[in-house]
Amino acid sequence: VPLGPFTSKNFATTVSPWIVTADALEAFAAPTSAGLQDNPTPLPYLQDPEYGSYDVVMTVAIQSARQSQPNVVCTSNFKNLYWNSAQQLAHHTVTGCSMKAGDLLGSGTISGSTETSFGSMLELSWKGSREVKVGEEKRKFLHDGDVVVLKGHCVSDVQGHLGFGECRGTLLAAVTAPLS
Repeated sequence: VPLGPFTSKNFATTVSPWIVTADALEAFAAPTSAGLQDNPTPLPYLQDPEYGSYDVVMTVAIQSARQSQPNVVCTSNFKNLYWNSAQQLAHHTVTGCSMKAGDLLGSGTISGSTETSFGSMLELSWKGSREVKVGEEKRKFLHDGDVVVLKGHCVSDVQGHLGFGECRGTLLAAVTAPLS
């Protein structure tokens, strides 16, 4: 079951130490992989006459407790999002939720059209029905002790390389609280 926009960010969030401004991204503006935004057609408040995105290559790697290095399980691109950043911000604030400088918005899962570009373990494993190769190991979901590494960057012959830094998080075992 997809979590939908904004829903999983209350579960776990990792933030890169790098700040990349919208001005810096403009050199990497690109059409979205959707092309036209007509399935579904956005409600009027979400229609964007400048509908587009940014060409940001993103990778996700997993390193189990038994492995010495992370293994890439997904490569996708920010331009695979159907809803662009401006639309996500409009959707988030339409019911009165105010935004302030420094607030974070998560894009949600960014999946491409190929099996290696699916953006979550749920998609990569086809809801747990297939195993995902993680180096020499296979799994359907993340395990306690796994390290997840997210990286993003833009590359252009004209503009060069723009990196987003690395986000790295370790999945810890659940803590059982005593019932009172």
